[in-house]
Amino acid sequence: MKKIYIIVFVLSLSIHTNAQTPAKKQTKSVLILNATAHLGNGQIIENSAIGFKDGKITLVADSKLIKLSKDAYETTIDATGKHVYPGFIAPNSTLGLVEIDAVKSSDDEEEIGSFNPNVRSIIAYDANSKVIETVRPNGILMAQITPRGGRISGTSSIVQLDAWHWQDALIKENDGIHLNFPETFRKSGSWFEPGTIEVNKDYQKQIEELNALFASSKAYNSDSAKERNLVFEAMKGLFDGSQNLFIHSNKERQIIDAVQFAKDNGIKKMIIVGGFEAYKSSDLLQKNNIGVLLKRVHDMPENDDQDIDLPYKTAKLLTDKGIVVGLENSGGKERMQTRNLPFLAGTCAAYGLDKEQALQLITLNTAKLLGIDSICGSLELGKDATLFISEGDALDMRTNKLTNAFIQGRMIDLETHQTQLYNKYKEKYGQK
Repeated sequence: MKKIYIIVFVLSLSIHTNAQTPAKKQTKSVLILNATAHLGNGQIIENSAIGFKDGKITLVADSKLIKLSKDAYETTIDATGKHVYPGFIAPNSTLGLVEIDAVKSSDDEEEIGSFNPNVRSIIAYDANSKVIETVRPNGILMAQITPRGGRISGTSSIVQLDAWHWQDALIKENDGIHLNFPETFRKSGSWFEPGTIEVNKDYQKQIEELNALFASSKAYNSDSAKERNLVFEAMKGLFDGSQNLFIHSNKERQIIDAVQFAKDNGIKKMIIVGGFEAYKSSDLLQKNNIGVLLKRVHDMPENDDQDIDLPYKTAKLLTDKGIVVGLENSGGKERMQTRNLPFLAGTCAAYGLDKEQALQLITLNTAKLLGIDSICGSLELGKDATLFISEGDALDMRTNKLTNAFIQGRMIDLETHQTQLYNKYKEKYGQK
């Protein structure tokens, strides 16, 4: 019998080799002149003067109403005919947690188990992800890195998107815990072959499990003499108000029960994530000062009898009720789809909101919901100089063309591996 030798070659797969180097700390002051400034708080300044030094905004004014000495700012950018915006924020995102879905070793978005409040997504965040560099050219400069899976997925953190590593990227660490609230009904089948809709017979049991966990955690955190429990310890911020509870829920009954659950357990701050039917519970949400991170609006209604335009109009319905609304983009191909976040806001503008209200959905409103509005989300004095210049309307995919972008005053590189390929073959085949 012949011997058969099998030789296995192990190839070194470089999933992401990022040639870009994060920008260095701002050393020279910058003045952007004559652009239309969209402040992110609903205000617009024509012919604006936006100045920043040491990473902080130091001037927001009408250039025609002020006089500046020639040496007031070391670098001047003439942005006549262009627009200035605060950096967009992508909440409930898995950027940097998964690189290639089909490569298991690059997927670190979910931990095993059902109750994982102690799982910190930030330590798995890869600041050198190739996907991250593709979202910056559309103005997305910050993100909330959020775990997935289980009943309690874990703890999210907020980062800026031009960094060497996760420590370098941090804006706010451990900002909140994410709870996937039980559903009253379950769908069987798949998106291409839907099955029946069935009552969740375990619904009450699942609620009781959550109540027991939160009660035990509250008791643990009020007792100084105890054996250390990392799960309970991670939930302390929910009871003292230093962390948000992000409750992922879409159905009306889910949302109503989630609000009652949070109140019964003494949760100081909660936000609804998803909120497809939040408009049905808008009075309850407004009364309890609960904001909504609205699910991807470029989607179909969940039920056959709903208005086909409902996803586009929901932001308007909630805003009119006085609810703070932001936009999130979780779902299929969500990391690559992050670059479309501005155009979700643009669709909301086409269906009821004015353009500045729509802009707030991905700037100041989101910053408020994440608890970072004191440092970013709008172009205001003392806030981080995280902003960009666009040739046109940043909420319109035809005219969102960035010429400059700054994160904490640092001018970042907007070139990506995609633009490199575009320029390479444009040069080859563009010649006649």
